[in-house]
Amino acid sequence: STMKRRQTIDSPHSSTDLSEGKEKLRLKKEVGLISGVSLIAGTMIGSGIFMSPEWVLHHMGSPASSLLIWAACGVLAMFGALSYAELGTIIKESGGEYIYILRIFGSFPAFIFAYTSVILVRPAGLAAVSLSFAEYAVAPFYPGCSSPQVVIKCTAAACILLLTIINCLNVRLATSIMNIFTAAKLLALLVIVVGGLVLLAKGQTQNFQNAFQNTTAGIGAVGVAFYQGLWSYDGWNNLNYVTEELKKPEVTLPRAVMIAIPLVTCLYLLVNVSYLAAMTPSELLSSGAVAVTWGDRVLGSWAWLISLSVALSTFGSSNGTFFSGGRVCYVAAREGHMPDILSMAHVRCLTPSPALLFTSTMSLIMIISGTFTSIVNFFSFMAWLFYGMTISGLLYLKIKKPELPRSYKVPIIIPIIVLMAAVYLVFAPIIDQPQMEILYIVLFIFSGVILYFPLVHFKWHPRFLQTLTLHLQLFLEVAPTTREAN
Repeated sequence: STMKRRQTIDSPHSSTDLSEGKEKLRLKKEVGLISGVSLIAGTMIGSGIFMSPEWVLHHMGSPASSLLIWAACGVLAMFGALSYAELGTIIKESGGEYIYILRIFGSFPAFIFAYTSVILVRPAGLAAVSLSFAEYAVAPFYPGCSSPQVVIKCTAAACILLLTIINCLNVRLATSIMNIFTAAKLLALLVIVVGGLVLLAKGQTQNFQNAFQNTTAGIGAVGVAFYQGLWSYDGWNNLNYVTEELKKPEVTLPRAVMIAIPLVTCLYLLVNVSYLAAMTPSELLSSGAVAVTWGDRVLGSWAWLISLSVALSTFGSSNGTFFSGGRVCYVAAREGHMPDILSMAHVRCLTPSPALLFTSTMSLIMIISGTFTSIVNFFSFMAWLFYGMTISGLLYLKIKKPELPRSYKVPIIIPIIVLMAAVYLVFAPIIDQPQMEILYIVLFIFSGVILYFPLVHFKWHPRFLQTLTLHLQLFLEVAPTTREAN
């Protein structure tokens, strides 16, 4: 039965985690400070810094204001991560926002988070990263002009399908791909930073004169600019998904945050300065792939190295999405909030293939129907809605339950600032520039209510769902993962 299978998953004797990310971390046994810094920085540095600069500039209107947005995004990510660090020392369980919302607010809001995260938020993140990979992969074939959208979308779809096959068949290969491509992204950023410093040393500073001219002041435009910038910082909360694997979490969690996020912020600011040293604002805005245009201007015949490095970087980021993608699925299934099929693993490959196939299917739908900037705005709206809920939970614990043991305390003003920013980021674009897509998102979130009460609260399991689960198990060759399966 469904409940028996769930009890098997909940068993303390279970030895194989269905999350590939956790599988990878178990090879190390513990995550120390250096590993924690690498985990945060490696997740944060993805496709955003190669795609978002033109959109931040587009919404803000001037170079100086766009740089202020990038700096403010770094500060906000830092404040959010410090707030999460205290939560991680109070609730020492893996699962990030899901487990915090579950323990503080209860089953219903936790289910809504899992429902939207598994079906919409994570697939949206994968779709956006895959589209940015496609932009850079096809850009060298269309020099001097924008790449056709149909070519970009087909390439992004091929990227997702290839990654799905790799992750479903071989965990070790997927892990190796992520490690190799992390080096590629760091190399690309360092080349851009050094090239920008050389240009500035040669006196190419004209784009920084009257740098605030044409600045946009609308609250909606600033909110959407924050969406695009914060997309590049997404991953600041990644260490909270592996709290159970941290060595001395009360020390490692806040220290890793304080090292990783300022480093990434400085790197992002230097990369943006380099872009503006090589291109005028209008040239940057007209570039579909900013780093490629930068490479054409600065590296000349060696510009293809930038395209290759960024394509490898974004491909690796797409791969990384699969590693963390199974964790919420698994923890939610363990708590009875997700279908059992999504928490099962392939009987021979021991990979969470049902969860991966579901995520990739939803991502393909989003690629067909959306563009990079629309998907990022959609992702950011959903993400900051739940970040705000999680931060409000921390404020509740600080005010109502100060007696709870906590080895690290963040000053209360910091989560208050993050909560105010989250409220602004959720409501400002709605008030200033209301869009039908936001209404669809809200309706989708509330549709979770229809599913929650019969399936979770009253534990009603229709026979046809049990039959469907059985047939999917046979077709996909998956089973609940236990010690015997390992």
